[in-house]
Amino acid sequence: MNHPASFGFEREPLPDHEQRRAALTYLSEAWAEARIDGIDGDCLAQASLFAALAELVGTYGEEAVAKFIEGVPLRVRHGEFSVSLSKQ
Repeated sequence: MNHPASFGFEREPLPDHEQRRAALTYLSEAWAEARIDGIDGDCLAQASLFAALAELVGTYGEEAVAKFIEGVPLRVRHGEFSVSLSKQ
């Protein structure tokens, strides 16, 4: 059985924190492009939440995601998702 030659193009997986940072960069760029194309921010947010939850359910199952989501209201109330804009 012949195996294809390896040319050294395979990369080691990035550490989780670097993957999250890269993922956020990709999403931010896609979000910006959609806004330029006239897509409303609320529509983007709802579609993003749906896609994220669907991915999590596919990975971890409905019950695990439901338990995870139970903690979100407290996190929102504590400002974890608030973005402070510095005024200059």
